[in-house]
Amino acid sequence: MRRAARLLSLTFAWMAGPAFAACEKPLYLTFDTGHMGVAPLVAEVLARHEVKATFFLANEKTLTGGASLDDQWAPWWKARAAEGHTFGSHTFDHVYWVGDEAGGFRVKASSGPQAGQVQRWTTAQYCAELQRPADRFQAMTGQPLARLFRAPGGKTSPALLAAAKACGWKHVPWSPAGFLGDELPSDRYPNSHLLQRALRDLRSGDILLAHLGIWSRQDPWAPAVLEPLITGLKTKGFCFAALPP
Repeated sequence: MRRAARLLSLTFAWMAGPAFAACEKPLYLTFDTGHMGVAPLVAEVLARHEVKATFFLANEKTLTGGASLDDQWAPWWKARAAEGHTFGSHTFDHVYWVGDEAGGFRVKASSGPQAGQVQRWTTAQYCAELQRPADRFQAMTGQPLARLFRAPGGKTSPALLAAAKACGWKHVPWSPAGFLGDELPSDRYPNSHLLQRALRDLRSGDILLAHLGIWSRQDPWAPAVLEPLITGLKTKGFCFAALPP
């Protein structure tokens, strides 16, 4: 999985070219949805530093008791779309792949009415789940979602990737060094450690992963790490680009 993530990140770097990357050392910053508590701060930092990112959308529970794709958050997503970011699917109910079945998969959602239950889905059902965030994004913003997706937890199988590809979706994992650690426990992985590690290990073409709010982390990663990470990487000659759709 790690090798595949690295290879895919290099592929995106090659695909991007001058139309997507403003320098010779591009990085691809991505955010998965979460409780959305840091979403306004993330947007402020990205705008202040003129960084384009890629967001992967699922309808997850928020700190305010709603969900990340409900009407409360629709203006936030519309504003990010107007800023020129890229958006992909994270499955509507944040559905984890559990295993392969004949003609389909075992899956378990962490959101929605079937949360916590192992279900057996056909490939058509999985494709329909990938499409749900696209339909909601179109309704919120008037813009189409890119045909990119990230499986929750990065959990996939060759059969799942083939099924998604057959219905028009390309999977986007993350690079090993691009795992920014915002979902790790704060007491063992303080923000200062995560920042230093990222500044040390990231390389051109890497895909970076963070979230718009993690329930389990006591010391929020954003904006404490996000802003110094962006400025530090720019100082080292990196630039940021959204993934090509």
